[in-house]
Parts: sequence; C-alpha cells; structure tokens
Amino acid sequence: MSRIDEIMRTAPVIPVLVVEDVAMARPLAEALVKGGLTVLEVTLRTDAALDVIREMKQVEGAIVGAGTVTNPQELEQAIEAGSEFIVSPGLTETLGRAAVDSGIPFLPGTANAGDIMRGLDLGLDRFKFFPATAAGGIPALKSLAAPFHKVRFCPTGGITEDTASDWLAMDSVLCCGGSWLVPKGSPDYVAIAEGARRAAALAA
Repeated sequence: MSRIDEIMRTAPVIPVLVVEDVAMARPLAEALVKGGLTVLEVTLRTDAALDVIREMKQVEGAIVGAGTVTNPQELEQAIEAGSEFIVSPGLTETLGRAAVDSGIPFLPGTANAGDIMRGLDLGLDRFKFFPATAAGGIPALKSLAAPFHKVRFCPTGGITEDTASDWLAMDSVLCCGGSWLVPKGSPDYVAIAEGARRAAALAA
C-alpha cells in the first residue's frame, strides 16, 4: 500500500481548509481530530497557509498536508513547512515530476481521461477528482473509473454533508474532500467537532 493510499483510507472525509488567521490553526485542528478527522488539507489560498500548516502539525494525531499546490515552488514551500502530503487542483508534467521526485505523497487533481493517463505515465494511480460536482458528478466519475479500474479517487468540490455518502458508496472512491466542515466566519469549535464526528461516521 502506498503512503497516499494509506492517507486516503485514514478517514472518509478530508477537510479542505482555507484559514486566514494563524491563531485559528491549533484549535481548528484539535476540533477536527477530536471528531475523528485526522487528515487535514490546508489550502495555499491565504498568506497564512504555511504558518497554519506548521501550527496544525503540533496537534497530536493530525496528518497535515497542503492543498492548492500549483507549481514546484509552492511544492517546495509546502514541504519546508512540514506538509505530509500534497494536493493539487490539476496535474502538469512539471509539478507531477517535481512531486514524484520529492517522494512526498501526492494527490493530483484530474477531471478527464487525459489527466488520469498523464498521471499514470508518472507512476501515479491515486487522484483527486475536481471539481467533482461541476465536472459531471457521480455519473462522470463512474464513466472515468470504468476504464481505469485500478485507480482510486478523492472527489472534491461541491460535495456536501448530505451527498458525501453517495460518493463514498462508489468502489473507486476512498475518501472525499469536504469544505463544508468549516464554514466561513468565526469558528464554532464545538460545532466543528460535532460535524467531524458525523463525517467520520460515514465510513461505517
């Protein structure tokens, strides 16, 4: 079992986190881990993201990775910040080769057969399906998964607490990305922990 496969199988939902304030990092990670979601994706969409990764890594039990990594420079920065895995919205040969050469667990974004074939050429067989809902939803992923029967996915984008179980019921899906777990605004850590518990229970 590859390390990225192991990470994807750790919990049914990977929270996709956009964190503006470093002060939120530890309590947010603690709430999610307490609820049973230990794999955390911190997107590089804010100036605070790299420091957020550093802070979240201090939380016992948390497996912290960087998302929205789009080029080798961001890849290097994310690794230096202590990221344990990398997620990208798409896949270029430049980023793909840099990630493979680094040895870090890598989950590149794919939306069509060409993307998947490009990844397979790089020795990758675990992918993010993104943007999951906008790219055609479950019917589209079923169609893509059929000719690539050894490939497994983490659909992300437009998935909600109500629809996550439908995605997770697919044999080709190991987990899904969830941005619903941490709504915008001042965080309610008790509510976040409870939402994480519900999401973690989707594996049952």
